[in-house]
Amino acid sequence: MGKSVTLIFKLPYYTEWGQSLVIAGSEPVLGSWNVQQGLSLTPVHERNGLFWCGQVSVAAGFTSQYSYYVVDDHKNVLRWESGNKKKLVVPEGVQDGDVVEIRDWWQDASEALFLRSAFKDVIFNENENAKRELKSSSLSKSLEPQDIVVQFIISCPRLAAGSTVVVTGSNPSVGNWRAQDGLKLNYVGDSIWKANCVLRKAEFPLKYKYCQISEAGVSSLEFGPNREVDVDLSSSKPARYILLSDGSLKESPWRGAGVAVPVFSIRSNEDLGVGEFLDLKLLVDWAVNSGFHLVQILPINDTSVHRMWWDSYPYSSLSVFALHPLYLRVQALSDAIPGDIKEEILQAKKQLDKKDVDYEASLATKLTIARKIFNLEKDKVLNSASFKKFLSENEEWLKPYAAFCFLRDFFETSDHSQWGRFSQFSKEKLDKLVGEGTLHRDIIRFHYYIQYHLYTQLSDAAAYARKNKVILKGDLPIGVDRNSVDTWVYPTLFRMNTATGAPPDYFDKNGQNWGFPTYNWEEMSKDNYGWWRARLTQLAKYFTAYRIDHILGFFRIWELPDHAATGLVGKFRPSIPLSQEELLGDGIWDFDRLSRPYVRQEFLEGKFGSLWTVIAANFLNEYQKQCYEFKEDCNTEKKIIAKLKTSPEKSLWLEKEDSVQRGLFDLLQNIVLIRDPEDSTKYYPRFNLEDTTNFRDLDEHSKNVLRRLYYDYYFSRQENLWRQNALKTLPVLLDCSDMLACGEDLGMIPACVHPVMQELGLIGLRIQRMPSEPNCEFGIPSQYNYMTVCAPSCHDCSTLRAWWEENEGRRSRFYKTVIGSDDAPPSRCTPEVVHFVVKQHFDAPSMWAIFPLQDLLALKDKYTARPAVEETINDPTNPKHYWRFRLHVPLESMLEDKEIQAAIKELVTSSGRSFPGKNAGGKLTNGKA
Repeated sequence: MGKSVTLIFKLPYYTEWGQSLVIAGSEPVLGSWNVQQGLSLTPVHERNGLFWCGQVSVAAGFTSQYSYYVVDDHKNVLRWESGNKKKLVVPEGVQDGDVVEIRDWWQDASEALFLRSAFKDVIFNENENAKRELKSSSLSKSLEPQDIVVQFIISCPRLAAGSTVVVTGSNPSVGNWRAQDGLKLNYVGDSIWKANCVLRKAEFPLKYKYCQISEAGVSSLEFGPNREVDVDLSSSKPARYILLSDGSLKESPWRGAGVAVPVFSIRSNEDLGVGEFLDLKLLVDWAVNSGFHLVQILPINDTSVHRMWWDSYPYSSLSVFALHPLYLRVQALSDAIPGDIKEEILQAKKQLDKKDVDYEASLATKLTIARKIFNLEKDKVLNSASFKKFLSENEEWLKPYAAFCFLRDFFETSDHSQWGRFSQFSKEKLDKLVGEGTLHRDIIRFHYYIQYHLYTQLSDAAAYARKNKVILKGDLPIGVDRNSVDTWVYPTLFRMNTATGAPPDYFDKNGQNWGFPTYNWEEMSKDNYGWWRARLTQLAKYFTAYRIDHILGFFRIWELPDHAATGLVGKFRPSIPLSQEELLGDGIWDFDRLSRPYVRQEFLEGKFGSLWTVIAANFLNEYQKQCYEFKEDCNTEKKIIAKLKTSPEKSLWLEKEDSVQRGLFDLLQNIVLIRDPEDSTKYYPRFNLEDTTNFRDLDEHSKNVLRRLYYDYYFSRQENLWRQNALKTLPVLLDCSDMLACGEDLGMIPACVHPVMQELGLIGLRIQRMPSEPNCEFGIPSQYNYMTVCAPSCHDCSTLRAWWEENEGRRSRFYKTVIGSDDAPPSRCTPEVVHFVVKQHFDAPSMWAIFPLQDLLALKDKYTARPAVEETINDPTNPKHYWRFRLHVPLESMLEDKEIQAAIKELVTSSGRSFPGKNAGGKLTNGKA
């Protein structure tokens, strides 16, 4: 019979009432990853805290992966560790009956961040670690009865190339606090270092720390108090082996810096009127010269829904998998472009070299030239091994995408409900559309060809960024266009009779209506969110970090009826509504009065003046004296818009169409409760209901009840539901790739959001003019949390320069309270003002400071010649904004400007934002830590 060993697990962890801990692992004795059958732990109070302990007997030579889970009384998982699974290897040489004690730590999400690809594969390149020699930690001598083997285990994901790790402490075996005499650890892979040390029982307790020694021999001790290991000598069977699973080396927080710019905004000497994927290589060069480690871009998926400039909006995807042909470099399609096509490209370059992006002209020109090159070399490319590999790896989305593009152009609309027998997607119809021998075969193959070249060009830029230790950060839009490949192929994943938006906030007092259908999360969960997992897998081919657009949507989404044009009259989904029973219990009974537009003659006179009778006659019926309701043909926002444009009476309000529309919308929105269209006994309080005359005309009792229920609905009763919703969906996203994830958490933020983001290791966003602290006009960067990205502006608001110049009162308050000057502020945003604000952000504790490129260029007068307002990328209050901003100088010229690159690099360096491989630590003084 083989040797038997007792394993004792010991984990310091504070739980809440009703919670306990379980270990689940890869071996049957630990439940084979089934938490219900894992090893339950018992709480033990010791002088230095609460420990959760459990023991199990195994054979010598036992190895297992494992992880800790917090569970409730029914063993439902409430929380789990982040990062890689732990790996247990019973040490060689254990004897029958020996006790092995594993002193563990809970790996939280922020600790696991440095195991993500942004750090592991880019900044602290794993290839350098891979060159390290892997060694085992076996013992070289036999043990005496008084001996105890201590195995030191430490994770060092940020270790510089050529460095080694030692442990030193209060005992000669570990160097008596002399790093050069410390116990050398062996690298065992996955950033883990180990070493065994044999100590006599009398040598405990041992105080110790880990220490890095650079290739040049410079030692730096880890931060924080000394670690300590002790043994319980009173135990009848003390541990013979102690495995000190010590977590990560304690270092100063790593802080990085980056630059953000949409690809379309880049200007280069090679582009055709719009930035291209291959231009990212120049941007990487500029980032490296300026001391940055990250380049952030906006979404780059194909958005060609309308086939016009409306498609410049990058968050409304035609396909969440296909890349946008706009970013193609046609010159790179072939090594053998004929002279006449080369001449055509040169002419196009001159014609398209405009101040702003001409979306329609650039896209049309590129597709025309690409089709000519395709016709010349299609057989050569489409029969190549690399193309065939691309097709086989991507056909799941590529074939439906190509078929969709063909049908969109054939029917002259992306609205697939208008496609006759093709409006319902099926695999059989798809196979016929993309099969051999069809008349349109080359149209389908042309879409494959374009996507293949976009893939190779973006992959080339991404590889260049990695090689230069620059993280390429992408963007994951919250929605898809309702007329998209995804809604055609997977209609059950979307609630097509709804629209997504955001309630009134900093960006827009009327709320936003993005028009995307909301998600059917219940349906998505049936295959464990396969569509989302495929999206993230696709994104990870190019990016090592990504921004989750509107992360609040994973907690709850602002859902609007599809007949709404604005974002005001919505409700949160999921949410607990107000029930009819609950309202009746509080004395609220007149549901029609509260949930239908409250329109009185005096309101009409006030809004429309002398025009009120014309408006009333065309849009309203008088159902009792001076009380009106909307006619059937104009009882929604979209119907009002249509009627204003098509009514035979429209000449009567021709000069006032906008103000009439706004007035009619106000009347339509003059409700207090929104009745649930799927259950007429459920109601939702209208956002800002106290602003309505419907509310103001109520009795005091009804007002007080509705105020209380409003507050309860928006700020109290949903918190647990929203937390549970996010914990179902977000971990799936985070676990299906090893990209670094950042969440855009701006807007109306529920209380549950930041604790969940912290628990999952999601990095938040802080924009100075949109502080997350209440009663605060400007954020204070020096007080930001470490787990954040900080920035003076973003693509959804005006640039720093425009923000400064657009409001004198606010500028004065900022100058006084933030800059600390009683002088009158300059009306122009001077380079000195920019320097102050930018430096504030570089110096912030945030893990990342990421700056829009326009804000950085404002450090030098040379780059501020054009009006600041022209540098804005998006205006969220305008749903039909043209996204067309272009840098007014090419990247090649910016690279020649050594002065501004040096100035930015100085800001990076002086702020202590790390360069790859630079590690700070404590020093050894007089032999003591």
